[in-house]
Amino acid sequence: MITSYILDFGLIEIYEDYIKVTINEGVTVSPEHNDVLLEMVEKHYKNKAFLYLTHRINSYAVNPTIYLETAKIENLIGFAVVSDNPIQEKQTKLEKAFFSKELKRFDDIESALQWKTELLEKYHGTFY
Repeated sequence: MITSYILDFGLIEIYEDYIKVTINEGVTVSPEHNDVLLEMVEKHYKNKAFLYLTHRINSYAVNPTIYLETAKIENLIGFAVVSDNPIQEKQTKLEKAFFSKELKRFDDIESALQWKTELLEKYHGTFY
């Protein structure tokens, strides 16, 4: 890990080629949270491909329209949802309808990181 940020809505961890976000219990993720993501991208991933990994260990709500803006981040190669909760499978399908890039749910972080590696190979050289 390169660095981390503890914010009022959750924990953001910055890695070489992915950002891992763990949202706090009871939060409703809204477009304002996207502004924080944009700041992180500008600071840590400028002109570099990266994956967004959300580790859903807490119960919280997501306004799915947030994905319309998130998908506009040019160097974002994909969005991984990590949760072993069966409800998240349905939630992820709903969210995917609003997200024009690759979005996939995984039961564990290791599987999500393997997918990240595959995506980075697919998009190699696109953002450098």
